[in-house]
Amino acid sequence: MWLLKTEPGTYSYDDLEREGRATWDGVSSPAALKNLRAMQVGETAVVYHTGAQRAAVGLARVVRASYPDPRSKDPRLVVVDLQALRRLREPVSLADLKLSPLFAQSPLIKQGRLSVLPLTPEQLRAIETGRLG
Repeated sequence: MWLLKTEPGTYSYDDLEREGRATWDGVSSPAALKNLRAMQVGETAVVYHTGAQRAAVGLARVVRASYPDPRSKDPRLVVVDLQALRRLREPVSLADLKLSPLFAQSPLIKQGRLSVLPLTPEQLRAIETGRLG
C-alpha cells in the first residue's frame, strides 16, 4: 500500500480517472524511487494532491510494477503503471492526517517532501473510510 503525491495542476486524480490507466512518472528523489521500485502489481495506491489542496483524493491499483522510464536516458529513473479505482467519498486532508495517531510516525508527516511513501494496512483503511481514529 502506497501514497503517491501529485500537483493537481500538473496531473490530478481527475486526469487518472479520465484516462483510466496511466504511467506514473516524474519521480527523481532516491528515497521515492526506492519506494516506486518496491511497488507490486495489485497493490493499492492513494493519490494525494499537493499544493493548495493537500489531501488524499482517490485510489488506484498498480497494474505494472516498476520499469525503466521510457522517456529518460537516466537508468536510475523508473515508472509504474496505475489504474484508477475510485474517488474517496470525501478528501482526507493533511491537517486531519496530522491529528491521527495512526500517522504520527508516517513519512507523510516526518518526511513531508517524499512523493512516494508506504502506508500500513491500518493507514490505508483509515484513508479509505475517513475514520482516522
